[in-house]
Amino acid sequence: MDKRQSERFDKVFPVWVESRTFGECLGIARNISAGGMFVEIADPLPLGSEVRVHFTVPDSEEALVARGEVKRHYFLQFADGDGPRALTGMGVRFLGFEAGGDATLGESLTRLRVLH
Repeated sequence: MDKRQSERFDKVFPVWVESRTFGECLGIARNISAGGMFVEIADPLPLGSEVRVHFTVPDSEEALVARGEVKRHYFLQFADGDGPRALTGMGVRFLGFEAGGDATLGESLTRLRVLH
């Protein structure tokens, strides 16, 4: 049973993750919803870490900053045409947005393709 409260949207775009405790790093958002996002990152931050995620959605020039919490870790192994591969990342649950970013994200999500 899928417990998600929001639809997920399949979009890939760069993000900047910032943590007071662990510093700053680049990541790649692999999907996003109104409630959070999956961030592909080589070394996921510890569960419970508070973060700020800076990003722009693919159909907008406006920069968004989401406050969030690391809720899950993902370590995936798979194979494609190039052979075995691996991917690591973290699930970030949004706690809020700066400067009306939630409205901008909501508008953008209505135009993006549904993944689930």
